[in-house]
Amino acid sequence: MDLKIEKVEKITGTIKAPASKSYSHRAFIAAALAEGESVLRDPLYSEDTLATLEACEQLGALFQRYPDKCIVQGTAGYIRTPDNIIDVKNSGTSVRILSSIAAIAPRANYTIFTGDESLRKRPMQDLIDALENLGVNIHSSQSNGTPPIIVKGGFDGGETDIKGDVSSQFISSIIMAAPYSKKPVTLNVRGTFVSKPYVNMTLSVISKFGIEFEYDTTNQPEYSSYYIEPQKYECTDYTIEGDYSSASYILAVASMIPSDITIQNLYKDSMQGDKIIVDIIQKMGANVTINETDIHIKSDGKLKAFDIDLSNAPDLLPTVAVLMAQAEGTSKITGVEHARYKETDRVHNCAIELENVGVEVEELRDGLIIKGKPTGGLVDSHMDHRMVMAFYVLGLKIGNISIKDASCYDISFPNFIDVMNKISN
Repeated sequence: MDLKIEKVEKITGTIKAPASKSYSHRAFIAAALAEGESVLRDPLYSEDTLATLEACEQLGALFQRYPDKCIVQGTAGYIRTPDNIIDVKNSGTSVRILSSIAAIAPRANYTIFTGDESLRKRPMQDLIDALENLGVNIHSSQSNGTPPIIVKGGFDGGETDIKGDVSSQFISSIIMAAPYSKKPVTLNVRGTFVSKPYVNMTLSVISKFGIEFEYDTTNQPEYSSYYIEPQKYECTDYTIEGDYSSASYILAVASMIPSDITIQNLYKDSMQGDKIIVDIIQKMGANVTINETDIHIKSDGKLKAFDIDLSNAPDLLPTVAVLMAQAEGTSKITGVEHARYKETDRVHNCAIELENVGVEVEELRDGLIIKGKPTGGLVDSHMDHRMVMAFYVLGLKIGNISIKDASCYDISFPNFIDVMNKISN
């Protein structure tokens, strides 16, 4: 599906932010591992999160889906090996976290994960190496460090190291599986720790499901250590908060177009790293009022550029790139080299598509320098949901933008177009 976006004059109304994709993934997995029946309130049912949910069903959990809640009968850690290969489609979070989870199955059993063409290019070797040190038999079927991934049951535990500058999902993966290892697990994170807020989200979720852990930085900036003893996840009643990642497109469009809008279900005390989007639009000139569970924005649509390090919020790169593209001045986005290993090389593809709509841009190893006003044009989505939504927002600002292969926004924000229509009409 291709989309042509027309310019709008104002953004108004009250809208509820979609449930967090990151929290939904983690809550589905924690509930699947728990002993007893959990109730997950306000879950997100998107293509990505459904990949996790359906994979957990194949591993033995039972899910009853309702619009406003999901009831999960957990496995208590007694993971079964599915009859078929588990296809997680385009969900990197699913394959990375569940690869560790599959290792707690009986030792004689094998689980195989695969996905679409893009997912089969996602790097996994750092996770494979770290899990092997914990007694896990895991390998890439093509011996190239990417999916398909074959996991043999058996998670002994012990101590392992992992680099902090590749993917926080590797760290979350080991942390979520560690309670069902045979021995305690010590996970040492070495070097620069990117996207650390996502690991903090993981710790927050597992703690709600009764998991205890120890965390030690030993006052060293480039060393962190997590210690988890064998224990069981406990069932719980858990409410999933709104998603700052998905809400970033609403926040962005409300700041770059004259607006008066309230976005509900965004928690002031959220651990989400992408909450920094609120600080960004404030610094660019939007008038923002932050309440306990909602955010109100008034803007004249005139924004100023500035420099920003997005190392802890790489998923915001496309959103911030289009914000900067229509702002007054030159901006520099840094700290996002790891965004090259997402669904696509987002650094490179953002640079290409900004140029395609008339923006002057310089690609850096870890970011972009952006200058100039966009004029419009044809944008290739690269089958990346975040690229689609970011350039859709830019289209609402300037008009004259068409996006090729735009339907992939379903991956994280299934009713994205409906939401944008509601606040722009």
